[in-house]
Amino acid sequence: MEDVRIGLFIDYENLAIGARDDLKMEFDFAPIADALAERGRVVVRRAYADWSRFEKDRNMLTDNHVELIEIPQRRGMVRKNAADIKMAVDALELAFERDYVTTFVICTGDSDFSPLVQKLRELNKSVIGVGLKSSTSRLLPPACDEFLFYENLDGVDLPQARVIRKGTDEPAPQQAELPELDGLVSRTLSGLLRSEGGRVRSSNLKRALLRKDSTFAEGDYGFRTFSELIRNLADRNVVEVDSSVADGDPTVSFPEKGRGEDKAFKLLADTVNELAAGEPVPLSGLKDVMRKTDESFSEKTYGYAGFLQFVKAAKARGVVSLDFDAESGAYAVTVVGSDS
Repeated sequence: MEDVRIGLFIDYENLAIGARDDLKMEFDFAPIADALAERGRVVVRRAYADWSRFEKDRNMLTDNHVELIEIPQRRGMVRKNAADIKMAVDALELAFERDYVTTFVICTGDSDFSPLVQKLRELNKSVIGVGLKSSTSRLLPPACDEFLFYENLDGVDLPQARVIRKGTDEPAPQQAELPELDGLVSRTLSGLLRSEGGRVRSSNLKRALLRKDSTFAEGDYGFRTFSELIRNLADRNVVEVDSSVADGDPTVSFPEKGRGEDKAFKLLADTVNELAAGEPVPLSGLKDVMRKTDESFSEKTYGYAGFLQFVKAAKARGVVSLDFDAESGAYAVTVVGSDS
């Protein structure tokens, strides 16, 4: 596996003041250091600020081998802009002079750094952003390959936000959000299977999820790791996991005996029968009627890109027939075996 070497650049004022004002807590660098240690080797660590304003933070950062870049406040000079410019120039200089640095971590929520992120990616560098939810511009996360919200990192203790499993120290899965998770993973996995064929590696699935949403984090659904999330999906028969591979990166696919569609196919057949037993029912509007019975229904939960694809699968399973009327230019659905 390619060695990931990381260059870390911290807009310290943005994070420290954000933690103090928005989270009502002191900023702690350790959770960021731990998160990056899981992703690669940090070879450059720099933080930018007027350090006369953050005297008590100096020891914490130097103990973590962070180089402190002084941006003093001078009369007539916009200090914050000076820090931003210095940080951007240093990051680009490192990108050009140190080819071995493969990943840049930009710690800020300021959208002014979006051009820097885009330029680094043009230079074939991966970019991870780190910021606070309340003070991060909505423009910055989509520009990054991955974006970590500080509040979600292990080691950032927000007691009011923690939900603990009985008898353990682990966060409980957010049950209300599991249908959303099922749909997101199923849609992504379905697309990967269509483009790659066969089974998909768990690491590739995670990368695809991050490409869709750079802020995707398993912690938002109550899981400590992506492996734990995948195991939960497998336990609920949303996916099938093969962990026999030697490299520890399991393959993920849909269960051979379906993806839980049987219940959804029955809902489809029952709805068609209720609308007009034995008679063709227009495909248009059928999904809306089904959702009146089960508001959680979505064909994307089962990995289908659209409702027509889902109905075609039901036809292949022998649940319904699907006919196209060239004159009206519309599809009509009939339950197989219904009396006319």
